[in-house]
Amino acid sequence: MSQSERKRLKIVEQIVSQKLTVKEGSNLIGKSERQTYRIIKRYVKEGDAGLIHRLRGTCSNRGYSEETKKNVIRLYWQKYRDFGPTLFSEKLSEYHKISIHHETIRRWMRKNGIITSERKKRPHRRKRERKIAIGEMLQFDGSHHDWFEGRGSKCCLLNAVDDASGKVFLRLASTESTQTVLVALRQYVELHGIPNSIYTDRFSVYYEENRLTDFGLAMEKLGVRTIFANSAEAKGRVERGNRTHQDRLVKEMRLRGISTIAEANKFLKEHFISYHNNRFASEDSLCDIHRSIEGYELDNIFCYETYRQVRNDYTIMLGGNYIQLENSETPLPCPKQNITVREYLDGSLHLFNEENELKFRLLKSKPKVKGQVIRKVKNDHPWKKHKYGKAKKR
Repeated sequence: MSQSERKRLKIVEQIVSQKLTVKEGSNLIGKSERQTYRIIKRYVKEGDAGLIHRLRGTCSNRGYSEETKKNVIRLYWQKYRDFGPTLFSEKLSEYHKISIHHETIRRWMRKNGIITSERKKRPHRRKRERKIAIGEMLQFDGSHHDWFEGRGSKCCLLNAVDDASGKVFLRLASTESTQTVLVALRQYVELHGIPNSIYTDRFSVYYEENRLTDFGLAMEKLGVRTIFANSAEAKGRVERGNRTHQDRLVKEMRLRGISTIAEANKFLKEHFISYHNNRFASEDSLCDIHRSIEGYELDNIFCYETYRQVRNDYTIMLGGNYIQLENSETPLPCPKQNITVREYLDGSLHLFNEENELKFRLLKSKPKVKGQVIRKVKNDHPWKKHKYGKAKKR
């Protein structure tokens, strides 16, 4: 018997022994006098068992049929054997038009001996409150995983999560390199605007001691504050998001047969990101403080930037090659002066003198100096007769 039924038994016993009136007893058990008379009648006829609810131990009138339960479990083993109850419930509704609450499915799975994964116990850490505005802080991380489950090559998911709302921006790339990170962040600012700060780990793409990386330089030009985490737990929101995508995104791509990065990025852009944000992000009553990209030349921000000194013959060296500066309307820099060399994300090369672009051409060989005479060593030179070096080979 339940606690309420035990309480009712005690009061009914008092009514039957005429220590309480029916009116007093009905007030105590919260029933009408008419219903109390029915309860007393069942008690007199059946004893203590007469107070137990008639549906105890029977199937609910609103329950699902055994056929429905068997059909759901059969579908689970056929197509969704590694899905959790929540995601399985969503796919049943989306693909099979079967709407069942995920907790009901969880009970059915446990009854059939299907054990779903449970959250591991982790050491307690002090919770950091979310930021109060969208764009106040962006958590960014790369997640290396077998996203195509062997159907394609292993790759990396670049995951950007707004700290306040939980909105995500996702892009799959071959690896977490400077090139792919800059491409992903450029797409983000073009879509949403410039965030106030960005929170990353200390991977070499983002952080190097005593110098700015190309990522750090780009953020500095945009006026974005960079924050570097000292542990994975510090940026827990994006790390937990990576675990979610390793479960949900992998299975969504499996159902659609996606096996290439291009197909995956198209799916992310057209379907998954909007679906995920509608399902999990919360933007209610939050203001958006992303800044506009108007006035910024993104090509000159998201690029590889270095400096080279101009020689007396107006050439510079870059990667073992010589580059000749050409005359144009833009004044040439003075010899011994440094100029800015930028390689855009599309691979094109651009030279700048105080933000004025310079014309140039690539040289196939080292430029010759006027008046310079190159004399070859004669065969009878003493150096040729030395027993070491080239003379030894003779």
